[in-house]
Amino acid sequence: MNRLCDFVLGRKRLVRMFVLVLLLAGGGAIGLLIPNMDERNAYPGLPGYEANQKIMSVYGNGGYERPFVPVVTLPEGQRADSPETEAALGRAFDAAATATDARGASYANTGDKAFLGDDGRTTYGLVFGGPVEQGGLPGSALGEAPPLGPVIADAMRDELPAGSEVRVTGLDTLAQGSDAGGLNVPVKLVVTVGAAIVVLLYVFRSALAFVPLLTALVAVPVSFLGLLAASPFIAVHETTVIMLPLLGVGIAIDYALILVTRWREEEAKGHHGDEAVRRAMATSGHAIVFSAGAVAIGLVTMVLLPIPLLRSLGVGGMMVTAASALVSLTLLPLLLSRSGRRLARRREAGADISRGLAKEASAGRFWTAVAQRVVRLRWLVAAVTGAALVGLSVVALGLNLSVPTTDRLADSGPGRAGVERLTDSGVPSGTLTSFDVYVPEGTDPAGVADTLRATEGVHAVAAPDDPEWRRDGSAVVTVLPEAEGGSAAGEETITRVADQVPDGVLVGGNVTQQLDYVDVTYGAFPWMLAALSLVTFVMLARAFRSLLLPLKAILLNLLSLGAVLGAMVVLWQWGWGTEALFGIEPDGSIGTFVPVTVFAFLYGLSMDYEVFILARMREEYDRTGSTPAAVVRGVGRTGRLVTCAALILFCSFASMASGGELDVTIFASGVALGILLDATLIRGLLVPAAVAMMGKWNWWLPVWAARLLRVEPSPLREERPWPGPEAEEDAGEPVPVGERPSSGAPVGAERR
Repeated sequence: MNRLCDFVLGRKRLVRMFVLVLLLAGGGAIGLLIPNMDERNAYPGLPGYEANQKIMSVYGNGGYERPFVPVVTLPEGQRADSPETEAALGRAFDAAATATDARGASYANTGDKAFLGDDGRTTYGLVFGGPVEQGGLPGSALGEAPPLGPVIADAMRDELPAGSEVRVTGLDTLAQGSDAGGLNVPVKLVVTVGAAIVVLLYVFRSALAFVPLLTALVAVPVSFLGLLAASPFIAVHETTVIMLPLLGVGIAIDYALILVTRWREEEAKGHHGDEAVRRAMATSGHAIVFSAGAVAIGLVTMVLLPIPLLRSLGVGGMMVTAASALVSLTLLPLLLSRSGRRLARRREAGADISRGLAKEASAGRFWTAVAQRVVRLRWLVAAVTGAALVGLSVVALGLNLSVPTTDRLADSGPGRAGVERLTDSGVPSGTLTSFDVYVPEGTDPAGVADTLRATEGVHAVAAPDDPEWRRDGSAVVTVLPEAEGGSAAGEETITRVADQVPDGVLVGGNVTQQLDYVDVTYGAFPWMLAALSLVTFVMLARAFRSLLLPLKAILLNLLSLGAVLGAMVVLWQWGWGTEALFGIEPDGSIGTFVPVTVFAFLYGLSMDYEVFILARMREEYDRTGSTPAAVVRGVGRTGRLVTCAALILFCSFASMASGGELDVTIFASGVALGILLDATLIRGLLVPAAVAMMGKWNWWLPVWAARLLRVEPSPLREERPWPGPEAEEDAGEPVPVGERPSSGAPVGAERR
């Protein structure tokens, strides 16, 4: 880091030109990426996805799209199976299909009495519409289909017998709270930047508050340059392009905030000019590098998954993190050097600037007091906070990634009336989650239909012999399950259907595709988590020259993430406070992509704060040889910094959660909640309590482990008496993260 700092400060004009070129190139990259970004949610290789694509390509409807279900109630005295009424119903359902360019199934074109209610007056049909744009994030995405209910009802009324009632239901008709308008990026960026300015002005109380913001405005375009370089190898999704600025502003400001705060501290201690910049880079610069590595490792989880959207998000997150670190370590030292010269001129002119820097000369009073109490009550604090987090993690075991069921959707309106009419007449609600099966040329569709009718859990199979259902030698048959696809019984029915069909026959449908997505994404997740933890352990063990600190960091990170998922269950499945906070009634389900995406983002961001805090604790321990002193001074120095950095990121994701698509709201609220939880309960209480409990064992790195990690060992040594919070903090040479204290380091830093 010293070499990099010397290079940047020694070749200021060259570095400025380099950053300017990157900025201009980044602007050009944005112009090249936006017209070519991918708006599809593709899942190549997943059986359900391939089946749905085949059905859509051949028939132009159905597949992934959920059916609309018109429910007709005839007047008293009429039966749906009478010849005259059957003919009228056939005309009505044909009119609905024509009006919506859809494929339909009913009693009229199947002759299957499963389409009739027990009372003989109630009948229903399935209307499969054309393709709906599947942009945004892949969750249940209910309500994304066009509002075809009124169109279908109006088309049918003219053909139905006088006095008949028609109500159109379906999962999309029943869905509430979806807004296809998506993210209003400019508005949310304004909210994020505005919140950042308020926080930075509170921290610095001077024009220096705009320096971190300037680095963010440079880092975001530079990150698009990296994304453009990756675009020949991955499909860059529109969601990545949308989220990149929101995430980038938060991370870039975080990194700059860390370095600027440390520079002000060094200035307050009497190290002026470029010397203050070098000392800040020697400590906070190293922390930024390790932090960026931790964030990147977390996002690797998404890159390794065979889902193009998640890969795109992972690569985008890695690029914006790398760009933020690069700009913070190149442009920011130049800005701080210039600010240092300005301060020097003011000193020469006799201006008193000590008052403005006085706060930086010592640890923050509030967080120092918090740390002192935590150290004194460490066992109680660890027990209480740990119990709360474990409790939320246990709640997370009830996470529901399935499609919402009808009992959690609208409780009024035509859609609800249609469902109630169906079930009252003896028709199971599972018909709303009917799904298509593609039968290729050379396979008898009638035989497939007969096999599926005999399958447990199947209410009926629609296999009309007309051009809308038979093309180019192939056929589509539709399975009407008894149980809804979002229930455990419904999912089991889909699995049995997939097991029963002959080779070459493809089982499609909305729920089928989501089940395949969950299997692929989460099936290998434990192995990926193990590999991720191993890499993180090695990196942090090298950074802190310790075996226990990285292990503690990983375990607390996983506990934090489990607690976040538990809180999301409370918020979005149980519905506690959801309407009050977001004005949305939850549907009892969490998008399939949410846990893995929240994990990837929070794992890195949480480790981000862990690195900053532990780096300062290690530095203080090397100076004093006292674990209590290291905890109190480390938290006292970083508490306000981590809180403010977390607040900026929280505002970024909270703005993303306000309005827009339901799935985006769930994801963004999860990350925002995780940041808040992590910066308070975890980093403010549990981390210092755990470090205080482990005492001298925190800093132990035996010789054999040091050889494997290729760093200096850190043998056990006796704890020095804590000098107390009143003792003067040593202003000796800072010890960079991952480096051994030199022989001239302050008391307590030498090897023992």
